[in-house]
Amino acid sequence: MTPSIADIRKDYAALSLHESDVAPDPIAQFSTWWQQVLNSEVIEPNAMTVATASADGLPAARIILLKGFSAEGFVFFTNYNSFKGIHLAENPKACLVFFWPELERQVRITGVVKKVAAAESDAYFQSRPAGSRIGAWASQQSSVVPNREWLDEQFTQKEREFANSEIPRPPHWGGYLVQPVVVEFWQGRPSRLHDRIQYTLQENGSWKIERLSP
Repeated sequence: MTPSIADIRKDYAALSLHESDVAPDPIAQFSTWWQQVLNSEVIEPNAMTVATASADGLPAARIILLKGFSAEGFVFFTNYNSFKGIHLAENPKACLVFFWPELERQVRITGVVKKVAAAESDAYFQSRPAGSRIGAWASQQSSVVPNREWLDEQFTQKEREFANSEIPRPPHWGGYLVQPVVVEFWQGRPSRLHDRIQYTLQENGSWKIERLSP
């Protein structure tokens, strides 16, 4: 018989996370975990949930891909006219969540958001495959379209338009930087007594490190 949803569970026991083991700032700690994720050959390790909210507080979340991180924060690219782009124009805050089940780990990043410089968006856009660049022109992301055939025709038209020329970055497409103010590292542990270490940005630019109850 198929088990009920309530009966689906996994006990985590692979690793642990202690305050004495973490880096003094969350970007350095993320970098350590990121390298371990890459070494473990997780499928699409840069897949993350991006949660945003409209000006009146209505939330939305979706899976997209991280495209870079540094001391400044975490970068992703999208259509500025998409639902997430509209949310970020109204309410420039977001939460990112990474879940790496192979390592029984999760990272939650809450921060303020701003657009990256045009030059950075240009550089990343030109690094994308030609089909993805054409798709950025063809897709009116998040808008209602008549059918799949209409979308395919838009792609074909743009393919013809750029057949013998460079494909420039659309003005409605580019990157966002999420500058973290709270970052939580979660490590699964037995009996649901998970390790949760939270970094909170202080006014002087330092990070306060605390353990949260699971």
